[in-house]
Amino acid sequence: MRDTVYFLVFDGYADWEAALALCEIRRPGDWRIVTVGFSPRAVTSMGGLRVTPDQTLDRIDLSRAALLVLPGGHLWQRGEGAEAMDAAERVHAAGGTVAAVSSAVLALARHGLLARSRHTGNFTGFVGGYGVSYEGSEKYDPDALALSDGGFITASSLGSVEFAHEVIRTLDLYSGSDREHWYRLFKHAAPPPWYAGEKVVAV
Repeated sequence: MRDTVYFLVFDGYADWEAALALCEIRRPGDWRIVTVGFSPRAVTSMGGLRVTPDQTLDRIDLSRAALLVLPGGHLWQRGEGAEAMDAAERVHAAGGTVAAVSSAVLALARHGLLARSRHTGNFTGFVGGYGVSYEGSEKYDPDALALSDGGFITASSLGSVEFAHEVIRTLDLYSGSDREHWYRLFKHAAPPPWYAGEKVVAV
């Protein structure tokens, strides 16, 4: 049963990029969110949040892994984090989805995981700007803030709403119409038709 979303934490991970997606995953109450790390020790996010991973990457249960989320962070630009790419390859091969934001897309490309999937990143020439030549580079779409294809979700650091929308769709959260109402609400502040506003109670 695929009921678990694994979220990678490490020193300097970009904590805001997947925050909206994680909130929506937890809202129905049907999904487990498990933080994973390169080691069991506590880490500090880019925003200063200190988190102790629930477990290490090597303990991901492939039979339960619906999604592995890889947030951005400077370690990817330094060419580090090979263990996470190995885990991503295992999750994807087992039928789970791998979701990468910002510089984590760079790591997937460097590892050869985006050869057959349309993908995006932070800007035109983002991956090539780090000297990475990879199979599938012609499938890079600089105009999209988030894309889903071939078991991968990729997103720009500026596309947190679009990223969350792709995660919601991939995990089949809410109905199709509710997903679109959700997107319009968070992207354009357009409330759904059934929303009447909060009542103000005089005190």
